[in-house]
Amino acid sequence: MHSTTGAGAPAPSDRNSLTIGPDGPVLLHDVHFLEQMAHFNREKVIERQPHAKGSGAFGVFETMEDVSAYTKAALFQKGVVTDMLARFSTVAGEQGSPDTWRDVRGFSLKFYTTDGNYDLVGNNTPIFFVRDPMKFPHFIRSQKRLPDSGLRDSHMQWDFWTNNPESAHQVTYLMGMRGLPRTWRHMNGYGSHTYMWVNAKGERFWVKYHFHTQQGMKFFTNQEALAMSGSDADFHRRDLFEAIARSEYPSWTLSVQIMPYEDAKSYRLNPFDLTKVWPHADYPLVRVGKMTLNRNPENFFAQIEQAAFSPGNTVPGIGLSPDKMLLGRAFAYNDAQRNRIGANFHQLPVNQPKAPVQTYMFDGPMAYHHSGNAPVYAPNSGGRHWADNTGTVADGWEADGQMVRSAYALRADDNDFGQPGILVREVFDDEQRDRLVEQVAGSLLGGVREPVLSRAFQYWKNIDPEVGHRIEDKVRGGSAPEPTEGMGEGSAPAERKRSVAPA
Repeated sequence: MHSTTGAGAPAPSDRNSLTIGPDGPVLLHDVHFLEQMAHFNREKVIERQPHAKGSGAFGVFETMEDVSAYTKAALFQKGVVTDMLARFSTVAGEQGSPDTWRDVRGFSLKFYTTDGNYDLVGNNTPIFFVRDPMKFPHFIRSQKRLPDSGLRDSHMQWDFWTNNPESAHQVTYLMGMRGLPRTWRHMNGYGSHTYMWVNAKGERFWVKYHFHTQQGMKFFTNQEALAMSGSDADFHRRDLFEAIARSEYPSWTLSVQIMPYEDAKSYRLNPFDLTKVWPHADYPLVRVGKMTLNRNPENFFAQIEQAAFSPGNTVPGIGLSPDKMLLGRAFAYNDAQRNRIGANFHQLPVNQPKAPVQTYMFDGPMAYHHSGNAPVYAPNSGGRHWADNTGTVADGWEADGQMVRSAYALRADDNDFGQPGILVREVFDDEQRDRLVEQVAGSLLGGVREPVLSRAFQYWKNIDPEVGHRIEDKVRGGSAPEPTEGMGEGSAPAERKRSVAPA
């Protein structure tokens, strides 16, 4: 049976959102996508849908370099110190799940700037599993639990991954050493998406954010993670809290990759595809400043659990990009907070900007701040200001074409298996490749059935033929260890220089 909308009409697509041309923005009148995301945001109450298990701390970000040639954003002017909040998390696990399960880690930052709050909502990997937001609810459900038994299921996970080959890059990260960071303090963070920076002259640039841990990267082995999940399910939360309590303040250096605006039109891979990285040889890192976490929350629920992040929260000098996943998240995240916390979630102390607020959003459940008897509409004759910008926007871009449902137009290097293959062959060493084979084979032995099993072998052969054959040999021979959700990779040596740099 063809899938349908909630109203019973045939669904236009469960794979692609509606955009202007294959590289254009997601359209607001893609009703099916909006309905899918709005319903997804309301599937559960209270607990976050993804990233439910986590914690965080407060701190400061100091801009130490002059990047004013690229952005006029107040927080990124040299010498400026900005208060901030960071929240780290796992993606798939519920609030009671162990911190040390193999999973991508969320890396969400809120900067309380003089121009309003800026949220940078990323992960500990520079890429993601899918490139179109229509697939996001399906991906999350595939990593959750079966409808009948309520158990997590490796067959369901691999079924989704192998049916969506763009997942190969992120899955390679997940099955490698970075799938099990030893602590939040010992992992990198990334904005993952491509963003826009705009300078005081109105010149535009594309940027990617890289936060490199100053504590050094460290990882758990499978055995260590498994033991820790049984002895201390809150190990990562405890480690961060206790480190700050004893004045061991973790810090990360922020660098950015900067792409001139016009380069994006002809670059050999699509710079807005969330499943790809920009080679550092083409766009080297530019240092910006340092983030330091130096203050624990006083109340976990009020300051961490009720913290609300959205990549749609930008400030002057910073904009979005044609990244379809970013545009979908810009709607979905704040909508999720309205469902999870309430319509006035932005009035909670942890979410309040330190800049003055003058908004025409008013009333609703738990409204606290108000505008008195001032006009509640715009334009008005009562002396209350309203925004009235017209014409070309400073942080926008050009797009035209037919309305289509297509992920992106293919470019010369837009191969789903190219970059993960480089990661396996040129970044991983022999020991890491051996552990990758063991990890994947163990995961496939955990109940993955045909035809998904054969698709998984081909998936890995497409990434790297030798690794793929080794995985198949282990699984067919039954010699791989039984997988455990807490299993993972060991510590990694320094990474070699390469043409495609994930860090």
